[in-house]
Amino acid sequence: MTLTAPGLGPTMHFRGIGTATPPWRYRKDECLAEFQKSDWFAKLDARAHFIASTVLKRDNGIDERHLAVESLKDVFRIDPDTLARRYAEHAPALAAAAARRALEACGLAASDIDAVVVSTCTGYLCPGLSGYVVESLGLRRDVLAFDLVGQGCAAALPNMQLARSLIGSGAGRHVLSVCVEVSSAAMYLDNDPGVLISACLFGDGAGAAVLSAAPGDCLSAQHPDATGRSIEWHDSTSLTEPAHREALRFEQRGGMLRNILTRQVPALAADRAEEALRLVLGRAGLAQEDIGAWILHAGGRDVLKAIERSFKLGPQDLRYSADVLRRYGNLSSAFVYFVLDAALAGKAPGPWWWLSAFGAGFSCHGALLRVR
Repeated sequence: MTLTAPGLGPTMHFRGIGTATPPWRYRKDECLAEFQKSDWFAKLDARAHFIASTVLKRDNGIDERHLAVESLKDVFRIDPDTLARRYAEHAPALAAAAARRALEACGLAASDIDAVVVSTCTGYLCPGLSGYVVESLGLRRDVLAFDLVGQGCAAALPNMQLARSLIGSGAGRHVLSVCVEVSSAAMYLDNDPGVLISACLFGDGAGAAVLSAAPGDCLSAQHPDATGRSIEWHDSTSLTEPAHREALRFEQRGGMLRNILTRQVPALAADRAEEALRLVLGRAGLAQEDIGAWILHAGGRDVLKAIERSFKLGPQDLRYSADVLRRYGNLSSAFVYFVLDAALAGKAPGPWWWLSAFGAGFSCHGALLRVR
């Protein structure tokens, strides 16, 4: 296991939050009905039919998802060229929309941004997405632009950790942090249970935050009437365990991304998330009872339940993550921006919030936020 413990370091403040989704929204019963009408239904075996039907009929924690397809029929057009085009069309647009909203929320101009960091794992572009965000928002030509890939659902926190380093080094006062995932462009179907469950869980969307050296209220583009809060990144840690790499990852098969999802994930996520929490709380001299809000990547219903048991929390404690999961599905790296936005809108109590996400690697990250 590799442990990264930055500890107390440069001051960084959240100033604006923005999110974006495709306009097309689908209920899980609609997804099941379209799957049963598709050519793929006949290609898969009876066990696969049972798994998909069970996941999409039971309460799996998800009611609907936004997908970058005008018709659910298009979801079942699964070939490398179609998926690559879907990603190239929608990832830049979603990333720019979320970033623009984050800027508008805090009242900063594009010219104020000194660096942009963009994370994704559901597709690949060269030049990377950061250039599209620079172009769409009209950022300065000398803006520092970084593209981070391959970190899966956990990517938001490494993204923000890089932003904090840039601010601390004096490279910039304002950094734009963006995560975008077009999970419908990483669609794959076969008889493997993990592959099928993944197809039933993930949605499309982007999240963004303006991170600054100077303090100020953090405002939400989606909830402009919500009272602003001062949110400061206080401390963080990262845990990486390559020995568990095969538990959760993408592989390339037939020119497409195929998600590997195993039964180990809920227990791994809960154990590592608790470890990260204890490390940071110990350095801060705080107890778990000091945490006023939990800004957690959900993964899925079973992951939330595992975290709830491990942390000895109640469903109400994880309400923001559960609500985002129910309305949007698993948005991968973009998920925690939506949860942070929900906590702002819900006027979650301070003085401390815990921000955490896990993903491919196997990796888990956590950050302690001071909230006033």
